[in-house]
Amino acid sequence: FDCWFESGSMPYASKHYPFENKEEFEGGFPADFIAEGLDQTRGWFYTLMVLSTALFDKPAFKNLIVNGLVLAGDGKKMSKRLKNYPDPNVVISKYGADALRMYLINSPVVRAESLKFQESGVLGVVKEVFLPLYNAFRFFVQNMERWESDKGANFVPSLEMVKATENPTDVWISAATQGLIKFVHEEMTAYRLYTVMPALVGFVTQLTNWYVRLNRDRLKGLEGDVGESEKGLQVLYHVLLDVTILMAPFTPFITEYFYQHLRKFQPSYSEAGEGGSSNPVMPGKSDSVHFLNLPAYDESRLNENAVEAMEALQVIVENGRNVREKRKISLRTPVKCVTVIMRNPSAHVVDSLNGTLKGYILSELNAWDLVIVPEEKEHEWVTLSLMPNFNMLGRKLGRKMKDFKTHVTSMSHADAVACLENGGLDFEGLTISAKDELISKLSFSREGDHWESKSTPEGDVVVAVDCTQDEAILSSGRSRELINVIQQLRKAMGLDLSDKVEVFFEESVGINTVESSVAMNVNLFEAKFQGAVPLPKKFAPSWSVILRSDTAEIGGSKVEVSICRPAVAGKNGVCEAVGYFLSTLEPSNVANESTFSITVDGKETTLKQGEDFWGSTVAKLRGTKGLSWL
Repeated sequence: FDCWFESGSMPYASKHYPFENKEEFEGGFPADFIAEGLDQTRGWFYTLMVLSTALFDKPAFKNLIVNGLVLAGDGKKMSKRLKNYPDPNVVISKYGADALRMYLINSPVVRAESLKFQESGVLGVVKEVFLPLYNAFRFFVQNMERWESDKGANFVPSLEMVKATENPTDVWISAATQGLIKFVHEEMTAYRLYTVMPALVGFVTQLTNWYVRLNRDRLKGLEGDVGESEKGLQVLYHVLLDVTILMAPFTPFITEYFYQHLRKFQPSYSEAGEGGSSNPVMPGKSDSVHFLNLPAYDESRLNENAVEAMEALQVIVENGRNVREKRKISLRTPVKCVTVIMRNPSAHVVDSLNGTLKGYILSELNAWDLVIVPEEKEHEWVTLSLMPNFNMLGRKLGRKMKDFKTHVTSMSHADAVACLENGGLDFEGLTISAKDELISKLSFSREGDHWESKSTPEGDVVVAVDCTQDEAILSSGRSRELINVIQQLRKAMGLDLSDKVEVFFEESVGINTVESSVAMNVNLFEAKFQGAVPLPKKFAPSWSVILRSDTAEIGGSKVEVSICRPAVAGKNGVCEAVGYFLSTLEPSNVANESTFSITVDGKETTLKQGEDFWGSTVAKLRGTKGLSWL
């Protein structure tokens, strides 16, 4: 016997069994799990199995977790002599221990396969997981503080509000979170670590790329009624807290950072004076996320219908974006209509896409209309084609495969639909199942150069976009370009959402492309900028204070855009003294003032709102009809 005999005797020798500790040994044998590298297959794993089988006729462990080998980037074994790997301390210093941990845990190593270590992979974890998750956390904190300031009250987590919300994205992300918690419990109980980390990473993408983006304006308080912002923040808070606790065993440091901020909102935080060590441990009171158990999932919030509907939304949006890219249509330029053909969609999915989710799709694709084609009309848009599943039918059909392929590929749309509805077909005495022996695919067949389409790889969804570019479409696109310039100017000035400004633009002589676009999209600007509308610079009061300006290219021409402090506007030809007086007024203070009396050159003058002055240039031009399109 060599030294491996001693290692294989570990379960017994460590307890001095059978000479003592008999009950303690029998109560813990076999072990719940052991973990070692793949290279131990012929070593420790083998001797453990041989000895336990000889002594007890069973393995020494219930579960075996095997990790693969971490190799150098060139596939060779890591070697101190060759120095063919980066210094771990340098990697941790640059990217953090959490990034290195997640990179390794979310790699083939946890499936007992080899990993060619790439430092770029660790950086990828930081860029693709940690930064988006941190940005979602920071976004929550910023808007929670805004909500507290506006409301004049402290933010207090309310699970009841989360459960009561009817917003479809709230219901979806809550259901997805509970599904994730359930999945993690099931997989960790079964010691399938290799399935857990991909699910966590995928969920972070769902949270940051979908939930936060779809609800950005709502969470900022710019969309919906007063209570909508709070509902969204409540949902986001509880999701962030659950994800923080779930990820804690895998990424202990960044989750501890999140937890220390999130715990302060919990009512039990006031009980943390004793270190939070007293039972029961709970978020808030407990001083560390690592004192907490994984959260239990709430079955009442699981909602497969909501998850399925959101998956359909994401498929439509992603394929719609691909169509835009194919036609090189900027996302700022709207499209007239997005038409979706789905193979056998669930009734609740169709209802959701035509109902509560429709606005999100139109917004994400910047489309004016969405049409979900009903099954009875899909033949007007697509052709259903069938192909043999060669992997499944190769042995079954043999030499008949070529004839069978010709038979199914030549089917008409109606025949292919009938085949699927019947569950298959008979071919030369053989029954072919539509479920797993045929592959079906939808292909767009509508005529017209203005249509562009994209099918999913599975061929079960086709997204077609009407790419017609008329003046209404183009002007809307130019308006969105102008909105982007204004937003960039506001950002450069460090303005908050609540900070109001007036916007003026100046085009080259003889060009009015931007003005025409603004004229056709006044409602768009009013909704985006709290009633403000960009105006030609010639209408700006002489005392208007420019905060920042820039020259941008919009619709192919150069335009100077300026954001200015809100200013009271005076009637045309106002004297210098009156102009000076008006320049000292704050627009917010004159809203309820109908008149002002001032003395000019020893003579008292009364200024009337609506005749001599207005709260803004927009109000003046509307009141005097100084601009036909306003």
